[in-house]
Amino acid sequence: GNAATVAKFPVGAWPSMYVIDPQSETISFRWTGGATIDQLLKFLDEARAKPATASAPPASTTQASSLSAQLAEADRLNGVASWDAAANAYAAIVAKAPAGWTALPRVADAYLFALLKADRAADCAQAAQALLPKLAGNPSSATVAASGLDCAVELPADAAGRAASIAALEKAAHTALIDPRLGIAADDRSGLYISLIGARDNSKDEAGKKQLIGEWIALLESSAAQAPTPAARAVFDSHRLSAYLEIGEPQRAIPMLEASERDFPADYNPPSRLAVSYRAMKDYPRALAASDRALPLAYGPRRLGILRTRAKIQAEGGNPAAAVATLETTVKEARALPAGQVSERTLQAIQGELDALLHPAPKT
Repeated sequence: GNAATVAKFPVGAWPSMYVIDPQSETISFRWTGGATIDQLLKFLDEARAKPATASAPPASTTQASSLSAQLAEADRLNGVASWDAAANAYAAIVAKAPAGWTALPRVADAYLFALLKADRAADCAQAAQALLPKLAGNPSSATVAASGLDCAVELPADAAGRAASIAALEKAAHTALIDPRLGIAADDRSGLYISLIGARDNSKDEAGKKQLIGEWIALLESSAAQAPTPAARAVFDSHRLSAYLEIGEPQRAIPMLEASERDFPADYNPPSRLAVSYRAMKDYPRALAASDRALPLAYGPRRLGILRTRAKIQAEGGNPAAAVATLETTVKEARALPAGQVSERTLQAIQGELDALLHPAPKT
């Protein structure tokens, strides 16, 4: 139902918040990732201000006007998803921004996200380390630390300075986890754990990884138990499922997902996640039954993931013919979606899964 809007304002990551210029119908401001209430209010105040004075730092009128104009152009490039150019524009702004500039936290978030989308991992890791001292005590330090760490882990194993970057950014991410001043939400802290666990996994540090996963699960379960409403509790379903799968105990997800399915009977997420859980448990009949409940509730590109999981359930459950039929349906549905709702990369992945079933590799 929102195909035209999604095509016009593509979402690069969840969550994303946009301020749309009503005259040109273009994105004038973009915030990607979680935000505290204070961050969101400052973001909206900046967007409401006139472009000539928005977020101008305390400096001479000429300098403020110049920086404001540069920022407006960087935001425009960011809004139209011109990631490489946006990253370069933000880099130039950060380099000349004076101390105490109130717009720096949201500019830092935008800068790191543009570098991530432009596949500039080395620049991303370096920029994160340079920005973190300027963001001490600000909630954006958590986002910058996590993004920088993800980028550092992506660097080639023999990249110069890789180990030092990972160590520095892991330390910053740990600091953000325990800093009460940041006021970041529990699900954003969960995101920090995911980045830290990924770094320990990449370093083959099983003991460190196991300790972090234990802390992660404790955070998620405590947060879910304290949630004031079923909707607030269900926020943690996805991360809790990921954590239980990580430790090889998918059965621990079943009670929470069954509760969410009862509380939200029109939501495809609980049964689709139950299908994932039961598949991991090799309980294929229950996995297929959950998939049967999820599919009528899903829509658009969300159906593709459920169908792909269903095909895996069928193939692993001993019915490759049914899996082939499911993936053929998936390909047809994917190609029928409106422009912008499925990437060529996703189409190729689905086709690759179908080809693997149609032409299985010979057993050795």
